[in-house]
Amino acid sequence: MSESLKAFGEVLKVLRKRAGLTQEQFAPMVGYSVPMAASIEQGRRLPSKTFVDRSEEVLDAFGVVRAAAKHLTRKAGLARWFEKWAELEALALTLYTFESRFVPGLLQTPAYARTLFEEQIPAMGDDQIEVHLTARMERTKILTERPHTIYSFIIEEHALRRQVCVPEAMREQIDHVLALCERRNIDIQVMPQSRGYHAGLGGPLCLLETSENAWHAYSEGQETGHMISDPKVVSILQQRYARMRAQALSVEDSVSLLREIRGAL
Repeated sequence: MSESLKAFGEVLKVLRKRAGLTQEQFAPMVGYSVPMAASIEQGRRLPSKTFVDRSEEVLDAFGVVRAAAKHLTRKAGLARWFEKWAELEALALTLYTFESRFVPGLLQTPAYARTLFEEQIPAMGDDQIEVHLTARMERTKILTERPHTIYSFIIEEHALRRQVCVPEAMREQIDHVLALCERRNIDIQVMPQSRGYHAGLGGPLCLLETSENAWHAYSEGQETGHMISDPKVVSILQQRYARMRAQALSVEDSVSLLREIRGAL
């Protein structure tokens, strides 16, 4: 938590109480879940522009909320090019993710994620690793804090078989993915190695639908990330993702393969 985030949260809390609202009353008025709004008030999450604007209006704050938001520092542990996507991701109605390199960040366990940060080049210091790990684990909370959001993940089989960390940690990671498969709003599919060509060979891809029903896409490479809002391009990427869902194993068959991978560790 940065001091500016904590200060913003305190300002928000004072204004909410002045308006005579509980967190349970305030959150739906600004279109957020109670845990999400509470996290912002506690200084643990960076508020989006939408949150700031809606809070300003709901709390009749005379510009105070917007003024406080101007002094917020960027979210520690997130790449600058990823910040806007992370902001939208936390509020998405629908979120689709295709990953061909490793287990997607939203599905990672602390041990798995820590290994990725520890092995990163150039090397990170211990403090940097903790900051990045905290940010990633904070992101994963949306899977449980937003039970009405529809999540779809397609993961290449080789990414699941790649032993990024020690066997014990890999078993924990696969167990975690299997547990998430049981949630009604989460579909996890595996793209099998036996599948030759498929529509995702162009690389990792994310798609999301905002509360205003607008769609955006995100693609990432080494040391760069690109958010796409052009409807024509997003439409093409939606078509590719739809084809991948048909080319990947079914959810049920994916669970069977995950259990097989788990048993081989």
